[in-house]
Parts: sequence; C-alpha cells; structure tokens
Amino acid sequence: MDLGPGPHAPSFSVANKAARVLWGLSWLVLCRFTPPPLWSWRSTVLRLFGASVGANVRIYGSTRIWLPRNLAIGEGAVLGRCVNCYNQGHITIGPGAVISQNVSLIASTHLVEDPSFPLVLRPVHIGRAAWVAAEAFVGPGVTIGEGAVLGARGVAMQDLAPWTYYAGNPATRLKPRPNPDLR
Repeated sequence: MDLGPGPHAPSFSVANKAARVLWGLSWLVLCRFTPPPLWSWRSTVLRLFGASVGANVRIYGSTRIWLPRNLAIGEGAVLGRCVNCYNQGHITIGPGAVISQNVSLIASTHLVEDPSFPLVLRPVHIGRAAWVAAEAFVGPGVTIGEGAVLGARGVAMQDLAPWTYYAGNPATRLKPRPNPDLR
C-alpha cells in the first residue's frame, strides 16, 4: 500500500514546540489543581504567556489551552471544566460568552486534497453573550454569532447566526433567541 510522499515537514518550529512545553508544565504546576475560585490567578498566568484576557473571566484549571498567545477572551466570559481550546489558530471568545464543560473549540484542520496533508489554520470566533453548551464541538473557521446558542453535543461546522438557537449534528437552526438589548 502506497502512503504517498515520505515524512511530512513539521508544522511548527522548535521554538513553538519549546514554548508549548514550557506552557504545559507551567499550567500543570501553577493552575491545573487550583480551586475554582482562583479565576484571577489563572487569568494572570494566561496573560504571562501571551493570552488576551479581559476582567472577571472565569477559567477552570481543567481547561486545556494549546497556546495562550492564540487566545483572546473578553470580559466576563467563562471557559468551563475540561474545555479543549485546540488553538493552533486563533480563538476569540467575546465578552460574556459561556463555553460549557467538555466543549471542543478547534482552530485548525488539514488540506486533505494535498498528499502532503498540510496544516491549515482557521480562526474560531465566539460572539458576545453566546453560549456553547456541554460537550459541543465548534470546528475550524466557525463564527458563533453574538447571543447564539449551540445546544449540548451540537456540532457547528458552519457559522451560526446571532441570537439564534441551534442543536444537533450538524447544528440546525431551531428558533430565534430573544435579544435582551432590544427589550
């Protein structure tokens, strides 16, 4: 069976890999086992490693972040328990957004048509006041609109419109969500 060309070129530099090792060890030692109320401590550690973190952000110690400098989190946002921010590409989470437990946010993919299978970085954007519910999956290049809701275990592989409820795999529009700013 022919598997195509030989070994693929590495997608990331040695410096990038070293930074991620340092980051992973630092998070493990400084944050992983801290009690939930130490939100500001974990935010400070993320900022030291290049993340943009707003005020009053709540991030759990069990959250996995691939590379802090590719992460921007707006004021009052929440990253729940065991969230996976696989941010090889940039992930932006708007103010007041809630990312519930065990959600996966994935900001990269591979060009499968190319035999060398190159990495393609595709940013993920979660809008202000959006909610990504438990165990949902947000794929590469997806924008979750302001105030949108992706239901539990939903899979978003395309953009979700603002102030709308979605659920399922693939995520399907269910109904509009009331916008509290318009009341």
